[in-house]
Amino acid sequence: MYIVDSHCHLNDDRFDDLDDVIIRAQEAGVKTLQTICTTKTEFPDVLKIAEAYDRVYCSYGVHPHHVDTDHATEDDILTAANHPKVIGIGETGLDYFYESAPRHIQKESFKRHIRAAHKLNLPVIIHTRDAEEDTIELMDEMRAELGPYKALFHCFSSSRALAEYGIANEVYFSASGILTFKKCEELRSIFKTVPLNRVLVETDAPYLAPEPKRGKRCEPAFTRLTAERLAGVYN
Repeated sequence: MYIVDSHCHLNDDRFDDLDDVIIRAQEAGVKTLQTICTTKTEFPDVLKIAEAYDRVYCSYGVHPHHVDTDHATEDDILTAANHPKVIGIGETGLDYFYESAPRHIQKESFKRHIRAAHKLNLPVIIHTRDAEEDTIELMDEMRAELGPYKALFHCFSSSRALAEYGIANEVYFSASGILTFKKCEELRSIFKTVPLNRVLVETDAPYLAPEPKRGKRCEPAFTRLTAERLAGVYN
């Protein structure tokens, strides 16, 4: 078995046993991991982890929670991502649930990330929460400006409408542990409509541990639990 954890946060302080975490992942069949950057200041640590392990890669980006205080220019993104271990741009996007940064600043940051991702021919890793209409509008705006670009809805747990938009526009979808939660039958139903060749799995570790590990520290080995539940969704 060969599974990829497409989205985890291995630089989190809760991973003080990282060597063991990586070993457990490999033993579970989770052979490749992408550790995600959310701020400029953490990127050196994120990259250091990716460089330390053969099958760990990383991204570069500023999460919408942080864009008011942590500004990444397009040049910042292009420069940092010019490394063989950087395979994605983000996570970026829009989050109107917490409103940690003004919406107009979130939008401008999202656009910069998409422009850089397009130039680098890398996927843009999109976080969207309570912001579906603006996410669609902005993605369409950037497609009109740039032409096609690679995009991924990370930890997809949004509406059927956003799923239909993503399917129509060749966006990829990543399933997290949320897919395994007992009350998420609608989400499983939505994933049934997504073409299998555009589906990834992730943990978002140390967050969102899947059933039956819910409530515990999540780690990449648990990607297997989500993959198994997803296999059931697709029969």
